[in-house]
Amino acid sequence: MPQNYDEIIETRAQNVFHAMEKRVSADDLVRIKQAFEFARIAHSHQKRKTGEPYILHPVAVATIAAEELGLGANPVIAAFLHDVVEDTDHTIDDIRKRFGDDVAFLVKVLTKQKKDKYEMSKQLDNFKQMLNSVQYDIRALLVKLADRLHNMRTLSSMRPDKQMKIAGETDYFYAPLANRLGLYNVKTELENLSFRFRCPVEFEQLQQQIEADRNSDREKLDSFMNRIKSVLSDHGIETEVYAEYRRPYSLWRKMRKFGDDFYHLKYRHFIEIVFDTENETAEKEMALKIYSILTDHFREKPGGISNYIDTPKENGYQSFHLKLLSDFGKWQETHLSSRRMILNSQFGCIAERSEENIKKWIEKFRIILRDIASHGHDGANFIENVVTSFYNDDIMTFTPQGKSIVLPQRATVLDFAFEVHSEVGKRAKYARINGRLASIKTRLRRGDVVEIFTAANNTVSTDWLDNTVTYKARKTIRNYLDHLPVPEYDRCTCCNPIPGEEVIGFKNEATGRITIHKRDCQVVISLASQHGDDIVSVDFNADRTLYHVKITVIAVDRYHLFSDIIRSITDDLNLSINSINTDTVDSIVTMTVTFSVHSFSDLQTITNHISKIPGVDEVKGEVV
Repeated sequence: MPQNYDEIIETRAQNVFHAMEKRVSADDLVRIKQAFEFARIAHSHQKRKTGEPYILHPVAVATIAAEELGLGANPVIAAFLHDVVEDTDHTIDDIRKRFGDDVAFLVKVLTKQKKDKYEMSKQLDNFKQMLNSVQYDIRALLVKLADRLHNMRTLSSMRPDKQMKIAGETDYFYAPLANRLGLYNVKTELENLSFRFRCPVEFEQLQQQIEADRNSDREKLDSFMNRIKSVLSDHGIETEVYAEYRRPYSLWRKMRKFGDDFYHLKYRHFIEIVFDTENETAEKEMALKIYSILTDHFREKPGGISNYIDTPKENGYQSFHLKLLSDFGKWQETHLSSRRMILNSQFGCIAERSEENIKKWIEKFRIILRDIASHGHDGANFIENVVTSFYNDDIMTFTPQGKSIVLPQRATVLDFAFEVHSEVGKRAKYARINGRLASIKTRLRRGDVVEIFTAANNTVSTDWLDNTVTYKARKTIRNYLDHLPVPEYDRCTCCNPIPGEEVIGFKNEATGRITIHKRDCQVVISLASQHGDDIVSVDFNADRTLYHVKITVIAVDRYHLFSDIIRSITDDLNLSINSINTDTVDSIVTMTVTFSVHSFSDLQTITNHISKIPGVDEVKGEVV
């Protein structure tokens, strides 16, 4: 039976009008209705992949913007019009004349720019265009999230390759963006819709396992939750208590992180206890009161508290987490949240409708975007930088003075140091984490107190890029490495020559670069037999470059042998030792020591020096 699309379109548009008439002026409501009519006429000859009239998509986006995100008049108007310029003959000027500069700006941001040549790629340029809009207004991103949410809800009509493309964009950009804006419901739905289309078999299997888990635990959990409500009610506190099951994507991510299967994964659900307070200042007091009452009646897991009330996540999430032992012998992750906290987790940056609140969120984006733009970017690195800066789950760490430093998960001491100050990062040598000595490459955890120790002669190392995740740290490291002088020659990776050895050069005609080899290197001997004209003489002189070397010492064991060798290297020759390994068999000691030198003559000096130590029989040096 054919559907009456005119009636469907009108009914759904009316839902938008009813949602908006409660919070906009009569004049703005007229403008919203005019935007719908304008879009319906503009898209009148277009259809979606499903065969439905295209106007149903803008109406759906406007519905999400109005009902689920609670946006104002102009963003809802822009939601109706967001595809008009991109898909019809109408222009931004047409939009401006009919609906004003503000709506025209929003529609322009939402319109994919058609170019003969894209700066990075079509997708990356579109991401950048939207992110740049945050320097002026965050509403365009919210409308774009509404657009993406409806596209994901109707993705089943697309070809598998299109599904993968759109799901990939959602995973990489839109879901993390929703998370950073504090829109938990949007973020969760986008993640799970993407997972459903990327990995349908795994998604369905997890759905079934979650439902089976829910059914098997229902009676036990109901009993546990009723006891919680009863205990709190006896103390005059009325609460809403329910079990929230984690969605397939969240569980899949935890399974990958911890290497567990579904049934061995801890905390597949959590208990949410929602309380009411007269004002925000009383929330912590009420949470602590509930905590005190519950721990008088249920056993608490030691070290199981996470206080997100005093230290909210960067996306604004607040709650008080603890773990209680249930009547059936399993620890239950339990969240204590006020109704305001629940509302904020759903609406994020738009939960508090004050202009000042929105400005704070915009400013967070603006600072890093301005920094990225001012230092340049290339292709995917731009989006990588933005994703790293904005979209990871956060941990809050502290300086010894109590200043909080918010970092992404997997951040290291180096990330912390660069966040404190770029010069602190560049000179960082070691750290103390919660008072304990630690490498600057150590990963940090939420709540760590970090003290950085620097050295004036310490320099940035190339492997620091592999041990940092924040944009600020990686940008500073890259800038430092990019300004280092480029070596005149390349070194053969087979023979590892260093200055002072007998070497020869071999010129690569394709690159113009000269590679230095030891004269007895089998690689260069083979090359010389085939391309003899490419052999060149080189001057490979020592400079400030350090080369890693290893010496192997064989000696007769005796008292103070070890300390004599160490003192010879550190005190007599003023070298820093990287590693030492010793092995003693039947009074014969074999010791290997690694350190760095400037030239082969330095290595020879060291081997000669150590060979004169009493008891030392043989010293061999090599480049590593």
